Amino acid sequence: MKPFLLLATRPEHDAADAEYASFLRFSGLSPEQLVRVRLEQAALPELDLDDYSGIFLGGSPFNSSEPHKSELQLRVENDLRRLLDEVVPRDFPFFGACYGVGTLGIHAGGVVDSTYSEPVSAVEVRLTAEGRADPLLAEMPEAFAAYVGHKEALAGLPPGAVLLATAQSCPVQMFRLGKNLYATQFHPELDEDAIVARIRVYANHGYFPPETRDAVISSVRGAPVGHAHLLLSAFVQRYARD
Repeated sequence: MKPFLLLATRPEHDAADAEYASFLRFSGLSPEQLVRVRLEQAALPELDLDDYSGIFLGGSPFNSSEPHKSELQLRVENDLRRLLDEVVPRDFPFFGACYGVGTLGIHAGGVVDSTYSEPVSAVEVRLTAEGRADPLLAEMPEAFAAYVGHKEALAGLPPGAVLLATAQSCPVQMFRLGKNLYATQFHPELDEDAIVARIRVYANHGYFPPETRDAVISSVRGAPVGHAHLLLSAFVQRYARD
């Protein structure tokens, strides 16, 4: 099988390694089958998409709508833009989680702002009629719980995109471009242990008042988010190729 590629952008080593472990666990891939590239450490190397089965883009502390961006963030965004310039026209299998919604959405002409930010929490996500008909979501229930936590989101569906899942607190929870490019606002890679660890890493990053950290941790415990994890293995099963 040709490997999948995980594009990561988290400068915090603990968070970056935990994210990789989560993608490995719920995709069902081995480290040899999921090649990680940490874009915050070095520029995106030249890639031949034909060497891969598909691409995952993980979450990020970067905010696409931030008016004053660091040189690092600008370089990462430019790398991802150049990659999507090739990925989108080819309709190459792509799955972006959280940061992927903004990255793919902006590339498709959408607007990202703070209108539909969500606190760190578990929310109910509901499939649309198009979501229920999408082959990637064939094993998903119509409604399921998933972890979220973001300062920005798509203000609306980008042109040409198909809305697959929504939530009361944030209307664009999952969309598809073409037939093979997907993005979720929620985190399909996070289970309870993983989100608790991430809460600890990002306690001083403005997602919540630092003094409420323990209360936030308590609020996310016990959420039945298992169905959300199925998306990663479904993506692998659908697009793995020799």
